[in-house]
Amino acid sequence: MRIAAVQHDIVWEDRDANFARLAPKVAQAVGAGAELVLLSETFSTGFSMAPGIGEPEGGPSSRFLSAQAAEHGVWLGGTCPEIADDAGGAGEGTSTLPYNSFVLAGPDGTVHRYRKLHPFTHAGEHERFRAGEKPVTVQIGDLRVTPFICYDLRFANVFWQAAPDTDVYLVPANWPSPRRSHWQTLLVARAIENQAYVVGCNRVGTAGDGTEHVGDSRIVSPMGELLATAAGVETIVVADVDPAEVSATRDRLRFLPDRRG
Repeated sequence: MRIAAVQHDIVWEDRDANFARLAPKVAQAVGAGAELVLLSETFSTGFSMAPGIGEPEGGPSSRFLSAQAAEHGVWLGGTCPEIADDAGGAGEGTSTLPYNSFVLAGPDGTVHRYRKLHPFTHAGEHERFRAGEKPVTVQIGDLRVTPFICYDLRFANVFWQAAPDTDVYLVPANWPSPRRSHWQTLLVARAIENQAYVVGCNRVGTAGDGTEHVGDSRIVSPMGELLATAAGVETIVVADVDPAEVSATRDRLRFLPDRRG
């Protein structure tokens, strides 16, 4: 399967402007042959934690992904702040806070959701967003896809937990430029230690809170080789991933069965 990561800037807290900017970029990725297209973390709002930033499940960001997936006949994913259907009307309690939700929309109208397990406490995300409960793996043809989100990348244990059932990890992010070497290193490390593909899609540009991002989106092979990379501009990285390569790597180098814990 050919996967594309769309490395893009984000208009702060302006969903409609971001939809208008991203639609032609999705089309460009599809034109390059992509069957699965990945957008950044909080692609429609930026990494805003403003009160009221949440939208309902099936809200405008999710509808954008579904509409684009249906129009182009591809899978399309990215994250957005979503308040769960079970939140109820409990006022200002925890249940009304949004999740940082990865939405993966299929060409047939199918929608899968993964909720970020590790809110970024260093920036106060844990005070504005709820934490998810478990990893989610989606079967797309013969490819097993497991998404994680940005800060999750620092927690090897959840990648390990999902590894036996994963061929490719998707990691959309708003990773800041001062720690870019961490992003680059951890993407490769997660690929090597789990013998799986890793697709990292990071934004570029300056966020509304002044945080700088320089992209460094990349697609990494099960052996840790860089199949596609990007620097600090809006662009699209594309590579072919093959579940048979994951199986062959794990058969040739039987490291996973030796893992303890």
